[in-house]
Amino acid sequence: MSKYLLDKFLFTIDRDAELVERYRDDPAGTVAWWEETQANRLLNCIDAERSTWLAFEETERAALVAHDYPTLFELGAHPFLTLTLFIAMFERDHAEPLGFQLEYARRTAHVTMPYPDIAT
Repeated sequence: MSKYLLDKFLFTIDRDAELVERYRDDPAGTVAWWEETQANRLLNCIDAERSTWLAFEETERAALVAHDYPTLFELGAHPFLTLTLFIAMFERDHAEPLGFQLEYARRTAHVTMPYPDIAT
C-alpha cells in the first residue's frame, strides 16, 4: 500500500475544479486515467522526470472508485485531504449547513484513537 500515492491522488484532484467534477461524475475513468498518466509524474518537476513503479493496489483503487472515504482513511490517506476533496464533491448534495462534514464524521466515527498513521 502507498499512502503517498493515495495522498498524491487526493491532492492533485482537489487542486483542479475540472478534475473534481470529472472524479465525481466518472470515478472509475478518472482513477484509471490518473493512474496511467499522473501517478508516476513527479510533483513540481518537468514532465520528463518520471518514476515507473507507482500503482494503486486493488483495495486502494476500489476505494477511490467507490468514493469510499472511510476506507481511504482506514488505509492511511490523510484525513484533511479526503475531507477537502469530498467536501468539494458532495457538500452540494446536503441541504443542511455542514451536512457533508457531519456525514463524514458519522461514517468515520468507528475509527478510534490512535488514528491510522498519516505521516508521509
